[in-house]
Amino acid sequence: MKNYVTHLECALTGEIKDKNKVHGLSSAGKPMLVRYDLEEIKKDISKEDLKKNVINGFWRYSFLLPVDKKNRVSLGEVKTPLINLDNCINELDFKGKLIVKDEGLLPTASFKARGLCLAVSMAKQLNLKHLAIPTNGNAGAALAAYASKAKIKSTVFCPDDTPEINIREIKSLGADTYLVNGLINECGKLILDGKEEANWFDVSTLKEPYRIEGKKTMGLELAEQFNWELPDVIFYPTGGGTGLIGMWKAFTELLKLGWIQNKLPKMVAVQAEGCAPIYKAWKEGKEFAKLWEGAKTLAAGIRVPIAVGDFLIIRAVNESKGFSITVSDEEILNSRESVSKKDGILLCPEGAATFAAFKKTLNQGLIKKNDTVVLFNCASGLKYPLPEVSKFIDKNSKINYLDFKL
Repeated sequence: MKNYVTHLECALTGEIKDKNKVHGLSSAGKPMLVRYDLEEIKKDISKEDLKKNVINGFWRYSFLLPVDKKNRVSLGEVKTPLINLDNCINELDFKGKLIVKDEGLLPTASFKARGLCLAVSMAKQLNLKHLAIPTNGNAGAALAAYASKAKIKSTVFCPDDTPEINIREIKSLGADTYLVNGLINECGKLILDGKEEANWFDVSTLKEPYRIEGKKTMGLELAEQFNWELPDVIFYPTGGGTGLIGMWKAFTELLKLGWIQNKLPKMVAVQAEGCAPIYKAWKEGKEFAKLWEGAKTLAAGIRVPIAVGDFLIIRAVNESKGFSITVSDEEILNSRESVSKKDGILLCPEGAATFAAFKKTLNQGLIKKNDTVVLFNCASGLKYPLPEVSKFIDKNSKINYLDFKL
């Protein structure tokens, strides 16, 4: 497959960089975006051609990705399913469709596989030997797995209250793993400070150009699954926001290719009440967000006190006529329990935050009662602490089976 990348471009200033060189942030300290020759793609590839593509996972969109075929690193990526929450909406005043896109079926059981697969593949293409990342859990696991597959050294720094299962997973997948007495942005500073001496390449969220290209495949995949007619609203759990930014980039590229029409979804940036820098900036009509002091939420994946792509998140929300909203930890836990018991999907806390946000916005009239709504569940719920089971049966005592009767 031909490589259609033309150049890299600063998302803020438009500064152009060579596609064949290693890049982190732009000279303005902002994310670099990959640009493609979309007119050439339009000539060479059609939606009909894509139908003939037998690849199941996101590599089927390789014409809109920067990796040469020989450098692809794969762990068996799949197209993640769309699951209707029919039972959940039965008790709500909602006549539309509520759909979960379940990213927990990807390698390392989270959507971080998309971005880190591309970052590691490009690291291989650019001959990088050592990658480092700060993580609240899932990104570190994805980096560890793909870096091991590519035979590239990986170093991961985790806040010391990261869920234990995530920490053990990262180490087991081959990364040099460290706990840090600080939040993810403080872990990121350690990586930045050690860049010269340790000679690692920083693959923090949006500090390199390629994780966003992996995350944008959520948008490409969603468009294809909806037969190129997009949903009305997308609720996305927003920490660093790479996926929300990536999906909006994907929709923009698909528009220019003529594969979708002008009806684009409202993008909703969902944050936790205890860590909501994007919500606060958006609410105040600002372009950039300030550091959120004392960040705290049980949804570790969205506990990001400051995001380098803040202006891109806010820009996508505003351009889509969407909005940002916050939910409490209590609402997150209640939503996880409700969805799992009614529709059989064990959401991760961040995914549960999107259901909580949906209910809140429905009550506030921010979405229409006949909308088609997609919620992103970004990881398997099995990767997070779950309620204990305390009921016990003594096999040697008399059992009253009437207690079990419906």
